[in-house]
Amino acid sequence: MAARLDEIDRKILAELQADAAQSLDEIARKTGSSKTPVWNRIKRMKEDGVITRQTVLLDAEALGLEACFFVLIRTSEHEADWQAKFLRTLNERPEVLEAHRLAGDIDYILKVRVKNARAYDTFYQALISEVRIFNVTALLSMEEIKSTTILPV
Repeated sequence: MAARLDEIDRKILAELQADAAQSLDEIARKTGSSKTPVWNRIKRMKEDGVITRQTVLLDAEALGLEACFFVLIRTSEHEADWQAKFLRTLNERPEVLEAHRLAGDIDYILKVRVKNARAYDTFYQALISEVRIFNVTALLSMEEIKSTTILPV
């Protein structure tokens, strides 16, 4: 169920998404509020699960992680034990930035960020040694056209 957010909550969320390092004073000024009510609203939104965590965003290419692969996985395994092992394997692999279970012909899609094709192959070999997979297709992203963590509020 969606949380009840008013206009000021939404402005606070927009400011935090733009730059979570802003001071409470800056956010209060930009949202037309004052520091204590902004702090209380942020606290409430954390308690309500609207704000799950605060972090920093890093530039993958600046860190030498120049290759982004989208990995399409089909499996003939759908038992709970296999799914638990698959999830555990994905959680242990820092290269996996996102993982989604899909409806349709493809069971899972992964977003994997690595240094290069050789590093992807190392990831791939480790993945298939851990869990049985029927079919894997890797798609190399040639160019990232849009990437954002900012949700519409």
